[in-house]
Amino acid sequence: MENQAEINIELTEETAQGTYSNLAIISHSSSEFVLDFVRIMPGAPKAKVQSRIILTPEHAKRLLHALQENISKYESMHGTIKVDDRQGSIMPMNFGGSNRQA
Repeated sequence: MENQAEINIELTEETAQGTYSNLAIISHSSSEFVLDFVRIMPGAPKAKVQSRIILTPEHAKRLLHALQENISKYESMHGTIKVDDRQGSIMPMNFGGSNRQA
């Protein structure tokens, strides 16, 4: 394997606190994937996008593989993650003029 340059990644104190999200809205064009992370509060009529991440299609696929690998490792240590399929993967909402998949 070729020597790869080391990248020094900075994590500010504010960013290290993280942002809670309980919904991700994913949309795409031919050149990018847009991930909007939303926090929905019970009983609130509106929800706010907390963060938006824009990825190239190639990086989106690398993220998919990294998530699959990490979920597999998590489940091997902690058991299967249960998902409530009754909610489905598409939530009706008015966001930017069209429904998107979550």
